[in-house]
Amino acid sequence: MKILTVPRNTVSPLSRACAVGLLAGLLPLGAVAGPTIEFGEEGSLTFTYALQGWLQHKGFTSATDNGSSNDAFLRRNRLTFSGQYNDFVGFYAQIEAGNDSKLGEDNKSVYYRDAYVTLDYRDDVRFIAGRFKNTFSRENLEACLEPLTMDRAEVLSYTPFGGSRDTGLAVWGNLLDAKFQYRVMIADGREGNEVAEDNPRLTTRVHYSFWEPEFNYGYLGTYLGTKKVLTVGAAYDMQEGVAYGNYIARSDIKDYKAWTVDAFMEYPTASGVYTLSGAVFEYDTGGATNMSPDPALPVTSDLEGYYVKAGYMLPNKVGKGRLQFFGRHEKSDYGVKDGGVEYYDQKWNSVGANYYLDGQKLKVSFEYADISFDTEHPTNPALQDYNQATLGLQFVF
Repeated sequence: MKILTVPRNTVSPLSRACAVGLLAGLLPLGAVAGPTIEFGEEGSLTFTYALQGWLQHKGFTSATDNGSSNDAFLRRNRLTFSGQYNDFVGFYAQIEAGNDSKLGEDNKSVYYRDAYVTLDYRDDVRFIAGRFKNTFSRENLEACLEPLTMDRAEVLSYTPFGGSRDTGLAVWGNLLDAKFQYRVMIADGREGNEVAEDNPRLTTRVHYSFWEPEFNYGYLGTYLGTKKVLTVGAAYDMQEGVAYGNYIARSDIKDYKAWTVDAFMEYPTASGVYTLSGAVFEYDTGGATNMSPDPALPVTSDLEGYYVKAGYMLPNKVGKGRLQFFGRHEKSDYGVKDGGVEYYDQKWNSVGANYYLDGQKLKVSFEYADISFDTEHPTNPALQDYNQATLGLQFVF
């Protein structure tokens, strides 16, 4: 078995890098991949196994149980098959059995989380077709096994319809020496009997890199000091007729629209590596959550907020590995009201550290979080102030 190599006969260096980088960036793991089998001069198949095991203490158990919980579970448990059919066509499939044993739920079902093909026509024109990460927020597009903090923003990074993935077609590319990147995605979005009109979902995103370019489809939460990066991005997401304001009467059709602006910086110096990122979001479904919508309409359908994250990695090894400290602040303001009161509005403040024994292949992470609500719910522990402490081990082969 060999490490993946991309042929050099017909495509430019940047194109070859993006061919691998697309799979890396869309994939849960960017720079790390498992063993590779090569087929002929152009074909290859790479296998990657990734495991995140968490020990977590939480200040409540469920919406009906205010007792604290102590839990050991598999946050992510994934097997990936990726590679190239030839210089221009790639493929990726990932099976998942995540959150197994969380709160006593054992034997979680195994399912395909991603399945898509890629076509790299030119550096400035590339295609993705299948089920893959939607292209809205940087936070969602950051590889979940290469974040800065323990995990993504709890609420803001996932769109209300489709969550982190959707099924469709995307065209994207790099311009201006890969400083500028554009993306356009057409996908299913929200579907089903609750939807007023079966319209496609349209998502667009652009970013500009002022220092070293981020030319992959996906991002990293930290480059561990290997790149000097300053990137600013913006995106817009929309789908018409996603819900009824009055579901019983099937009237007052509501459209969905959302926007975000984000920035990321990582600056390696002799004194250490400094990382800073942040974003603002707004999700809008015309206030449907406070009308008489269908029961399945997510409370995140009308939501605005922001997050800020910062990190610092020591310049030298501590023992056998590298030590990185981080902090995270989030604010989420929901449009939904319960009896006229906005119980969902919340703040997240956390600090933690990553200890990299072998980069992202083998690391130990810890995060302590304080979650507070602007107005605590009188009976629902999930909407009351609580603390959370998480210890995680990540292994990738």
